[in-house]
Amino acid sequence: MRPTSYLNVKPEQWGVAVVRTAKSWWLMLHLAAVALVMGFSPSTYHRANRSATYRYIYTGTWQILPWFTLLCTLLSLVLIRIVIVTALSYGLSRYALEMVVRVLVLELIPLSAALFVALRAGLAFNAGAARFAESGSKPSQQWQDIALLRRDLVPQVIANAFSVLSLAVVSGVIVLVLAYVNVYGMSPWGLVDYTRTVGRVFEPAVTIGFALKTILFGLAVAVIPMAAILEASRQHASISSTVQPGAIRLLFVLVLIEIGALAAKYI
Repeated sequence: MRPTSYLNVKPEQWGVAVVRTAKSWWLMLHLAAVALVMGFSPSTYHRANRSATYRYIYTGTWQILPWFTLLCTLLSLVLIRIVIVTALSYGLSRYALEMVVRVLVLELIPLSAALFVALRAGLAFNAGAARFAESGSKPSQQWQDIALLRRDLVPQVIANAFSVLSLAVVSGVIVLVLAYVNVYGMSPWGLVDYTRTVGRVFEPAVTIGFALKTILFGLAVAVIPMAAILEASRQHASISSTVQPGAIRLLFVLVLIEIGALAAKYI
């Protein structure tokens, strides 16, 4: 898909460009709604679709979980030490643990998981684009073919959303353990203060917001690139590019979700 660039559009064509962009966003939202409805429909989960979903979950979650966990552990150790040492130097050691939980677990890890899954899923999306391009049906028929969406789209949407959620939860638990070890060492006597601090951070509203944000990240990673591929196939546009289809829009939506979550939490 070739994105609309308003810098290269003549002023008299701005109206057409705006309409084209609005249609593109509407198709993306429509695809997300169709995927959600099919995802909750029992008729979607016949044997072939279940096998495809399991396969996508295995390749999208289990294969990358050790590498992402290792990378997240190393980066988290560095950031935790920086936060603790900085807090100690300013006499704010009692706020160090809360800051680690709020910054790493609530904000950075879900966003990192979404970006990691999006990067990992790039080859799969490109392979899906090639399959749609080589299909014998017309693009308009492809878009409306419920069986095609059920077979190829819904398993990938479920798997990518599950992957983002799983990576964020597993990495968040590891960071919580690392934070305890760095602050209190291996002594069990800090559990009372630790659980009190973590519980104060994860109050019900924050926990619901964290879960909702992570789910929205997963849906964005799952739907936006595939919507860009389907739109390119529908418009007979070239999708042979070094940039993953829908990458800019995906980044924009992820940042928008993060800004919205921060605004709802702190404003």
